[in-house]
Amino acid sequence: MTSIDDLFKKPHLPSNKRKLDVHRNSDQVYKSAKPTSNGDVKGKDHVAYTIEEDPIEENDGVAGPELPPDEDDAVPDDEEGRFFGSGVNRNTVEVLNFIDERDAEPYVPEKVDASWVRKMALNFEKKISRNAELRVKFESDPPKFMASEADLDTEVKALSILAQHPELYGDFAKLGCVSSLISLLSLENTDIAIDAIEVISELIDEDVEAEQTQWSVIVDAMLESDLLGLLVQNFERFDESEEPDRNAVYHALSIIEGLASQASISNKIGQETSLFKWLLARMQRKESPVGQNKQYAAEVLAILLQSSTENRKRLAALDGVDLLLQLLSAYRKRDPEKDSNEEEYVENVFDALTCMVDEAEGKRNFVDAEGVELCLIMLREGKMSKSRALRLLDHALGGTYGAGVCERLVDAAGLKTIFGMFMKRQDNEAAEHLLGIFAALLRLLPGESASRIRTLAKFVEKDYEKIAKILKMRREYATKVATVNQQIQRERATLSAEDQEEIADKWFSRRLDAGLYCLQTIDVVLVWLAAEDDGARRKIVELLAQRGESLNDIKSTLQEQLDGLQDTTTDEEQASKDMLSTLILFVQ
Repeated sequence: MTSIDDLFKKPHLPSNKRKLDVHRNSDQVYKSAKPTSNGDVKGKDHVAYTIEEDPIEENDGVAGPELPPDEDDAVPDDEEGRFFGSGVNRNTVEVLNFIDERDAEPYVPEKVDASWVRKMALNFEKKISRNAELRVKFESDPPKFMASEADLDTEVKALSILAQHPELYGDFAKLGCVSSLISLLSLENTDIAIDAIEVISELIDEDVEAEQTQWSVIVDAMLESDLLGLLVQNFERFDESEEPDRNAVYHALSIIEGLASQASISNKIGQETSLFKWLLARMQRKESPVGQNKQYAAEVLAILLQSSTENRKRLAALDGVDLLLQLLSAYRKRDPEKDSNEEEYVENVFDALTCMVDEAEGKRNFVDAEGVELCLIMLREGKMSKSRALRLLDHALGGTYGAGVCERLVDAAGLKTIFGMFMKRQDNEAAEHLLGIFAALLRLLPGESASRIRTLAKFVEKDYEKIAKILKMRREYATKVATVNQQIQRERATLSAEDQEEIADKWFSRRLDAGLYCLQTIDVVLVWLAAEDDGARRKIVELLAQRGESLNDIKSTLQEQLDGLQDTTTDEEQASKDMLSTLILFVQ
């Protein structure tokens, strides 16, 4: 039986067992085992290998990576010899150095002067002539003239550089290039027409630092070449469902906006009634949400109306008041989204309509189209539209021809709405419009008429509470204006007569900001009430006396207004002058 000790004895290993030779020559580590050339098998299942030394060149002193180059042979961009090379050979380095030296030469831009304009104009005219010639020759084979159209398109875009040199506008116009540029608007290829519109927009943009004479030279040439008529034609052929056409409409509207900045040109634009018709049609197009071009069309219309009385009359003849009221009726109870194109669109429609009702024709159309009733609905139920409707009513009632609007306001039960708003707390702008409406009612409603009696009754009801509030407002405005007057007096003492005359307009503007207009309007209303009703007069005198004031303080305000109307130029100013002269007699 085998003992336990025998079980734990070391096993008997064969004598030919390979052992780890820790003293093996290091050169042998890099020996390679290779099969024999004939690939014969040495033994049963193993390929025979022979051990050979790797061939080592005689000049290789050591094994491993290449040593760094000598300092003299180092590549130029290998600073301090930290790397073994930049990854490029010497030829490449020489080429790169040559390019760097060439780029280091200062760039001399092409000189843009009169000779440059003549050269550019010649090329531009050649491209137009070449394109026209090929279009006629190959009318039925468009591919044969498409290359000339591409060249012309490139030449048109290059004209935009003129916007940086407005001093050359005169030369450009004298060479007849303006007329040629405008003629491209009628080209069948709308891409070229669109590029021409964009260039025209850039040339007359308000950001161009052109003097008035320079701007006028090129604009006059454009208008003589029928710019307006061609723009309207393009409005009608552009398809705004396509982005390029939509952008072209925007740029065309920007051209009209730029031209309308001059009142004389605005009148000329208004003579193109087809433009008014397109603007109204564009504003009526239903969009959800309201797009930029719809908003811009409303803005351009408002600008044209603000700068020209004649344009207001022309639009009134096109039934513009009724159309604008229809557009606003959608917002009598609904507000547009805040800070959106739609909100700005509504603002512009209100602005356009407000300009319209300043004219006699606009006032009549406003009454006929039930504009008073729409405004009253907005005052009662609107939110965003409320303040705009109040401003619109103020303008519609004012002026020499506002009597019809005043009577319609009373007949439409508008006194309750107006006086109800007045008795609530209002901001300065709303208070100004409410006072303007009161002054218009007292001035224009026929004497002894039912409408006038109903208006006076509103002022005297409830123990003259409306008059008391008006006098309270007067004290507030009078205090603010008096403070500004004192400041101006101190400034006046330090200035010469010539300097005082130069800044007189600024002083007057400061007084208006302090509430001078509201103070003057209040005093007109108070004198009308004092002249109409003895009880109202006693109440006014009583309340004035509480602050040591009298009707003479009101008289001085009226006299200042009258003095400002000595040089009357319009029927409206003459009517105001006559009214103030009569009112002053009631406070003697």
